[in-house]
Amino acid sequence: MDVGFIGLGIMGRPMAGHLAKGGHRVHAHDHKPVPKELADAGIVPCGSGKEAAERSDVVITMVPDTPHVASALFDPDGVAEGLSPGKIVVDMSSISPADTKVFARRIEEKGCRYLDAPVSGGEVGAKNAALTIMVGGPQEAFDRVKPLFELMGKNITLVGGNGDGQTCKVANQIIVALNIEAVAEALLFASKMGADPGRVRQALLGGFASSRVLEVHGERMIKRTFDPGFRIELHQKDLNLALSNARQVGLSLPNTATAQELFNACAARGGKRWDHSALVRALELLANHEVGGKAGG
Repeated sequence: MDVGFIGLGIMGRPMAGHLAKGGHRVHAHDHKPVPKELADAGIVPCGSGKEAAERSDVVITMVPDTPHVASALFDPDGVAEGLSPGKIVVDMSSISPADTKVFARRIEEKGCRYLDAPVSGGEVGAKNAALTIMVGGPQEAFDRVKPLFELMGKNITLVGGNGDGQTCKVANQIIVALNIEAVAEALLFASKMGADPGRVRQALLGGFASSRVLEVHGERMIKRTFDPGFRIELHQKDLNLALSNARQVGLSLPNTATAQELFNACAARGGKRWDHSALVRALELLANHEVGGKAGG
């Protein structure tokens, strides 16, 4: 299959590489030159999204945020200008569900299909082709593109129609943020009360409170290893999507708003690029106590 790939950042670079290794012809465009390792793997550089789309049956976008997707698709020399009927556009970025539905309608007006397919798993998942992929769009387009998804991820689900994949990703980010906040509160409470937070964590991992967040991020909180990881600024973006879309449908998300305020407090102290487990630092500031510090201090 001829595949266009727009966006060769931390996530997009290994994803495009997996497609090339899987035997597909990848036509890539990025604001930076195509990395040498991808060119050596046979990936063909393109001067624009339009050129990549003209050469491809399926075009994938993997860029940071909603405005970047809009630009990649609809700016002059963008993907939309290179489309012809029957092609499929797949956005694997994490963006607004509401805007996704608008993008899908505009692509469908050109006689093409649109899938929103955001991912979870981060850089490690991208490198290991182990991403979780949450897809919204028509079944026939999903069936056609699924062999590509299988080269990039393992847990691949067609959630529903256009926008539902992005809605699922936002829901994922709500759950992760609130789990991080819960683990941070619990370990901070244990430490302030004089218990060893490492031993508390170990005990909790054997019970109903066990979670992947407690396992991975709880350890980071105790060891103070906050190098990314998944950056706070990216989780802020995702929670902004949750809160703004919730307002549009008249929904209150009070705990999500609290988690976002804690992320904001970290970012204001120079922590935008910390791993999101560093949310604990905002709670530590309020408590005047660091996880693992002396009880009462």
